[in-house]
Order: sequence, then C-alpha cells, then structure tokens
Amino acid sequence: MRATLIICDTCAYSVEEKTRGGQTGGQWLAALIERLVPAAPEVEIRRHSCLMGCAHSCNVALSQPGKISYVLGGFRPESAAAEAILAFARAYADSPTGQVPYRQWPQGVKGHFIARIPPLAPADGASAE
Repeated sequence: MRATLIICDTCAYSVEEKTRGGQTGGQWLAALIERLVPAAPEVEIRRHSCLMGCAHSCNVALSQPGKISYVLGGFRPESAAAEAILAFARAYADSPTGQVPYRQWPQGVKGHFIARIPPLAPADGASAE
C-alpha cells in the first residue's frame, strides 16, 4: 500500500498573498509535486480543498493505514519545497511506522511540522500496534 500525500489546493500563495497568476499557492505547490511523482511510485498524490491550516500557507498531510500521520505547512510554493516534501513522503512510505528519524528529514521540511496524529485502530476494533 502506498503512502498518501494530500495537498491543500486552496491554500494561499503566502500568508500575505492569496493567489499569484490566478492560482493559489496550493495549486502551485500541487503542480510542482505532481511533476515529481513519477520518481516516487510509493507515494499517491491527492488534492483536497482546505485542510483548515489557514494560519500557515501551503499545507500538506501525509498518511497511510496503520502509521502515524503528519500535517505540515508554511511552505513556499517552490521547487525546493516540493522536492523536500516528496523526499520526506518517500522516507515515510519506507518506514514501517511512519516515523522517520530526524537525521533523515530533508532540510526543507524541518520547522514545517504542524501535527503528528497517532494511527487509528483498525475498523474491526483491534489494536493498530
């Protein structure tokens, strides 16, 4: 099963600027990440309207069943951010728990973590651990 990277496509370009060139920052960031996806078959990309992280620009969420989930934000919709996000997503996909050792974090994601969400229990009520 692949990790899912959800990109908020309604996020402002920056805290000060909603759109640039008629597109939101989330649309810009999603397009940049989607161009890189062929190099990351272990990551599925989805766009979603509003992750409710409006205090931060350009938010993403990363999840996979049975793993810890993350919400990251405050990115600039630029190639370097897209590359760092996808590199972290690939490391996340390779981790059995979703936890990626700090030393493996790409520099571009450090300082962008908003939330870490524990894995949900499976639907049958059994423990996720």
